[in-house]
Amino acid sequence: MEEELGGQGNWGLEDAPGLLAMASLPIMPTWPLPLVSSAFTLLLGALTSLFLWYCYYLGSQDLQALAAGSRAGGVSGGPGGCSEVGRPSPGSSGEAGKGPRTEGLVSRRLRAYARRYSWAGMGRVRRAAQGGPGPGGGPGVLGIQRPGLLFLPNLPSVPFVPRDAQRHDVELLESSFPAILRDFGAVSWDFSGTTPLPRGWSPPLAPGCYQLLLYQAGRCQPNNCRRCPGAYRALRGLRSFMSANSFGNAGFSVLLPGARLEGRCGPTNARVRCHLGLKIPLGCELVVGGEPQCWAEGHCLLVDDSFLHTVAHNGSPEDGPRVVFIVDLWHPNVAGAERQALDFVFAPDP
Repeated sequence: MEEELGGQGNWGLEDAPGLLAMASLPIMPTWPLPLVSSAFTLLLGALTSLFLWYCYYLGSQDLQALAAGSRAGGVSGGPGGCSEVGRPSPGSSGEAGKGPRTEGLVSRRLRAYARRYSWAGMGRVRRAAQGGPGPGGGPGVLGIQRPGLLFLPNLPSVPFVPRDAQRHDVELLESSFPAILRDFGAVSWDFSGTTPLPRGWSPPLAPGCYQLLLYQAGRCQPNNCRRCPGAYRALRGLRSFMSANSFGNAGFSVLLPGARLEGRCGPTNARVRCHLGLKIPLGCELVVGGEPQCWAEGHCLLVDDSFLHTVAHNGSPEDGPRVVFIVDLWHPNVAGAERQALDFVFAPDP
């Protein structure tokens, strides 16, 4: 039986040279070393190219879907966006971070930011990207604060933010009131709706609401900026204008007599909308979070538009339109590191 299995039990030291000679025989044909090296290099290059293409594909898909989600969530609306002008959207009245696809895209963009920079100071932004609970642990405080796209937790929230919270920017805009009013006079028209829209004005997305944008979803509108040099100069001097973020808009908002925009919410609580009154007839009203307020010509109102709000012009046709200049500013309690991360995540469409 041992002989049938190979007779291993009969081997001895005298057989070692023969065994070594047998072991040295090639088991498979040898290949020239340069040929093997070239094949390995080609394979490595192909794998690297495939990996880079896959990364580019994922990144491009994320950017396109995030931009689409931002538009659906009311991010790219004008100075009205969800507050003044723009058709209601799925994200404008839903719960914070509504939509698992949008949440996933925001999370991936935030991870890309952290790999490039750091996670330091990103606690709140990280929880927001993961779709944390809305204010009060639910869909809003008594249902009156429902940011449609991004809710930043532990951020102090009141419907009307004190002027001192953005003192520099408020004072700069109010001091620029005469220049901004002159710019509006230069681009204004009769708003009758019977004539074609003048150059630069957006089609009315709601009855009786018109807008002319200098910045739309974080992108400068060069032609309109050139036509409104005083307003553009004021925007360039602001410290907290969201000029590089899809949440950031700036421009003139016009509301005709009889127009009314029922309750709606903005896309995020990370911003504050600054309303500079230009022409305010009697009968105009802004209700935010159940608190009524009114504009005043030459003065600013700071509004957290993530609260449910209503805008109305109850005056007569003889009173003329209500005109405000609206600018989106960072919420004063959003830290610098958080602003930088959110600018990366919600960068304007290329």
